[in-house]
Amino acid sequence: MIGDSNTERLARSEPDLLENNPFMRACRRQPGTRIPVWLMRQAGRYLPEFRILYKRYGFAELIRKPELACEITLLPVRALGVDAAIVFADILPLLEGLGLKFEMANDQEPVVSVPLRTATQLGQLRLDPPESSVGYTLDAIRLARKELEPLGIPVIGFSGAPFTLACYAIEGARSNSFPITKAFMMSQQSTWHRLMSMLSELVGEYLLAQARAGAQVLQFFDTWVGILSPSDYRNYVSRYTRRAIAIAQSAGVPIIHFGTGHASLLEAMRDAGSTVFAVDWRIDLDLAWRRIGTNFAMQGNLDPVALLAPWGELKRQAQRVLDQALRVQADGVGYIFSLGHGILPNTLPENVERLVQFIHECPLSGG
Repeated sequence: MIGDSNTERLARSEPDLLENNPFMRACRRQPGTRIPVWLMRQAGRYLPEFRILYKRYGFAELIRKPELACEITLLPVRALGVDAAIVFADILPLLEGLGLKFEMANDQEPVVSVPLRTATQLGQLRLDPPESSVGYTLDAIRLARKELEPLGIPVIGFSGAPFTLACYAIEGARSNSFPITKAFMMSQQSTWHRLMSMLSELVGEYLLAQARAGAQVLQFFDTWVGILSPSDYRNYVSRYTRRAIAIAQSAGVPIIHFGTGHASLLEAMRDAGSTVFAVDWRIDLDLAWRRIGTNFAMQGNLDPVALLAPWGELKRQAQRVLDQALRVQADGVGYIFSLGHGILPNTLPENVERLVQFIHECPLSGG
């Protein structure tokens, strides 16, 4: 049992621990002692502990029970030594705050029960506050922060971006090109803009609520933005991205803006107002960083498939990413090592652990 004096000393040290956390320092573009690393879907199906819980409870129950979601959030911190924990949640339950329903069967992609296709349907939607529709995720953040703050490990909250959520709401499920969504966007423009306005408010308020619940960093996932042309992004999406981020910015915490297949959109997305920009593996990290400017922190961008390769190749791929980052910032200031998307379910945990250790041992010329 910890005595009162130790408890007081621990409480005094917590702000210093978090302030000196390499991930937090990188988000703020402050010098650090090493390159920080965390990985999207780091609390996922590749972990044996997760698979046990998943088999027992199923995915839907895991995200809706705060104690279970907190436990899964903590798994990669304990097992891998990553520098940040992202709350275990999913982007689609937020759509329930509009009145949409979806099915989340085990081992299957979530499916919206009745996709949104008409102005009449849009008129029937509501705009519930996140505290009522996804309060369980906010509770999971509170629990995780309580566990991780004494360790100096920050909690990352996240949301799907308005466009990505619109893709699921209209298409009904994952797609390679979302043709129904894009046709809706172009042919029902008034309805599209009304929907995107609602989603921008919903996403912004959700991110803000996560920060108020204890998330020290927020990540904005625009997973499907890469299907858009630059012109369509400017005309149909960018204002709503900016609006959602502007609402979240009032929390005063760093915001990471992530997309995939978005090399043609970097400059337009840069102007949305985030603190950290995150890219996938389809563009060289140094090129992307120079294009957006070094007044942004940068996160990325190892191909998740590299984690399936033998260690020699995985190490080479990781070193290539590190070299690109350090060519832009020789002392690593403002750089966060991560994947260009989420860890694949068939990844070996020992590969992930070895990668994290390798990144942590990377020398900094200015460190």
